[in-house]
Parts: sequence; structure tokens; C-alpha cells
Amino acid sequence: MIGFWIRVAITLGIILLASLLADRLAGGLAGYTVACSCLVAWVLFQVWHLKKMSLWLQEFRLSKTPTGLGTWDLLFSSVYRLARSYERQQAQLKAALSSFRSATEAMPDGVVALDDHHQIIYASGRSALHLGLRVPEDYGRNIQNLLRHPEFARYLEAGEWHGPVSLHDVPTADRVLQVQLVPYGESERLLLTRDVTQLERLETTRRDFVANVSHELKTPLTVLAGFLETMQSLPLTPAQQQEVLATMTSQAERMQRIIDDLLILSRLESEVRPPNDSEIDMSAMVERLAREAQYLSRDRHVVRASSEGCSARLLGDDQELASAFGNLVSNAVRYTPEGGEVSISWSCTPEGEGVFCVRDTGPGIESQHIGRLTERFYRVDKGRSRDKGGTGLGLAIVKHIASRHEAELRIQSEVGRGSLFEIVFPKPRVLTASVTA
Repeated sequence: MIGFWIRVAITLGIILLASLLADRLAGGLAGYTVACSCLVAWVLFQVWHLKKMSLWLQEFRLSKTPTGLGTWDLLFSSVYRLARSYERQQAQLKAALSSFRSATEAMPDGVVALDDHHQIIYASGRSALHLGLRVPEDYGRNIQNLLRHPEFARYLEAGEWHGPVSLHDVPTADRVLQVQLVPYGESERLLLTRDVTQLERLETTRRDFVANVSHELKTPLTVLAGFLETMQSLPLTPAQQQEVLATMTSQAERMQRIIDDLLILSRLESEVRPPNDSEIDMSAMVERLAREAQYLSRDRHVVRASSEGCSARLLGDDQELASAFGNLVSNAVRYTPEGGEVSISWSCTPEGEGVFCVRDTGPGIESQHIGRLTERFYRVDKGRSRDKGGTGLGLAIVKHIASRHEAELRIQSEVGRGSLFEIVFPKPRVLTASVTA
């Protein structure tokens, strides 16, 4: 700034000296004429540069920065440097904003930036999915008008956001969302969103599991404790003692079966290794399962076995699949009344899939129960299931074994007519004669 005024002073000084020199040499009005002419020329010089500056600023392209004389050259250079600095800052801000958006889009959680009036400044794609937002149409709208939930309204108005709050049925009836407000800047806030539906389901499953295990083990333990107290406090005849001991043994065996099935289920759920695959002769497997069914039935049922029309072998873990197949067969025998029929079969579909099937003529299962049959400890008829010796874990084990073999457990049932349990194996696990050759 000081340099600018020095240049102006020098210019005016030169005009003044020129006018004084003209006045001394020519006298009369010559000095004034020279002074006015120089001043007009200087003003026109400034106007010309101002016009160049105006045209440049209207277009403002750094590649077309004008050149000037004297002070104007300094001014053009200063504006150019300022513009370059501004461009660099803009580029840095754009890069930072792009990096921020990329980071928020990569996060498993959603991010919504709010101003001090709770209006949306920015929302990541994940948060839009969580909250049902429309981006960018909802920018500038108040978050309370878009997330209408009484728990969130209380959380927002409380002003103390030390932890998250869980919102149920957001954005749909079967979802659970966890949100938390985090202050930043002077008065802005970040709204962090996380879908915890699966975690909530796992926690519910855990609570149900603990309650079910406790309930399943409580009954036999209560029976054992009662009989022990009876044996200690009352004189029993040898026959009575044998009866009590037989009941205690039965209850102990029941607890052992529950524990064994729990250990199997735990191993299957935590197993990261693939099945120990081998080629399984399904015709021999079906025949073996039919013999086991006849042994369990003790000639009270008609047991049929069939693997005709499908000579394909199955690629899978022999022990795991024998356990799954045996579970389906034993269930069919246990729940089919005397005189009923149990059919075991292995067949191939035209698409090359393999189907292991167990069909019975038992009482059948109502449709509302079918979807939950593979849940741990789920029973259609709790009392009858325990009387039959079931642990409530068998179908859960079958489902996990099927899943480990990329197979699907399918269940059909009709009350009064019986049930059909199928495990459908994908084509890569069904080895035809040409493949095995």
C-alpha cells in the first residue's frame, strides 16, 4: 500500500515539474496546459487499466491475466496471486470434502451432519438407507420432521447425548436402529446411525437360549433332587428303590442328551473348516437308516426305503450327514402313531440336485409352527416332545449340517395326514456315474 502511494506521488510530482518547466520556458498558459494535458493523460491511463481490470474480473480466467504498466502491473500481479491462493484453498477444501464423503460412505454406520437448528447439511448413503432419507432432496429439512419417533424426540430435546439410543421399527417395522448425536464445531452436530437389528436378534436368541436351557435342565434336576430327598428321608423297599433309581437314571440320561446336542450344535455353529468331504453311497445309507428305523419302531410301523432311479453318490461329511439323516428318521418314528408309515428315500431331480426325503403319516404340524421348527428348543407340543425323549435341538442341528453342505432343509406338513422333511443338495455335491468315473 505504501509503495502504491509513493508511485502516485512520483507521478503527480513529475506532472507538477513538467508544468513548472513549461511555465518558465514558454510563460503564459503553457504551464497550465501542460499540467492539464498530463493530468488528463494520466486519468485516461488509469481508466484504460480499470477497463482491463473490469473485463478480466468479469471473465476471471487466470490464463488470461492482463499486463499493466507501473502500479497496475503490481495490482494485476497481486490479484493473480490472491486468485491462485484462493484456487488452491478451494482445491484443498474440495479434496477434504471428497475424502470426508468417501470415508463416511465406506463406514458401516450412517452419518448425518446437522446445523444448530437440526437441519440436514449432509447425509451419507448408509444414513439415508437407515432413516429413509432422500438425498439431496432432504438437505435443509429438520431431522425431526423426517425421523418421527417419540424416543428420538425426547433424546434430541434432552440435550445430553452421552450415549446412543435405540429406536425400534425404524424405518420399517422389523428393524432396530441405534442413533447418537455428537457435537462438533461451534454449534453443529453429527447424527451417527447404526443398524443393530441383527445384534438385537442375537441378544434375544441368547436370552431365550439361556431361559430354555435353564428350563430344560431344571425339570430333570428337580426330579433328581426330589428322589434323592425321598431316598434319604423315607424307608424304601428294594422294589421301590429300583423304581426310583430307574427314574433318576432316565432323567440323568435326558440331561446328558441335552448336553450332547448342545455341544454338537455349538461345534457346528463355530466350525470354520469345511466339511470333511467323501463320496457317500446313498443307497447303502438309505438301507442302513431303514434298519435303524425298524429297530426304533420295534415293528410298530411300516418302514419303506427307496433309492431307485438315482444311483448318484453324495459328496459330504459322512458322520455329519448320517447324524442329520438319522435325526429326521428318529423324529418320524417317534411321532408317528403305531400302524403308521415312515418312508425314507434318495432321489435326483432333472436339474441334477439330490433330495434326501423322510415322509411320515403322523399327526402333522400346523402351518404357524413350521417356520420355527429349526429354532433351538422350539416344540410344537412341549409335553409330548419330552415324553418322546426329544431335546428340542434336533432340527436345529439338521439345519446347520445342511447349511454346511450348501443344502436346504424343506418342511411340509398337513395336520392329520403327516409330514415331509427334505434336504435338497446342490448339483456340485451330487456325483453321477459319469462324474465318479
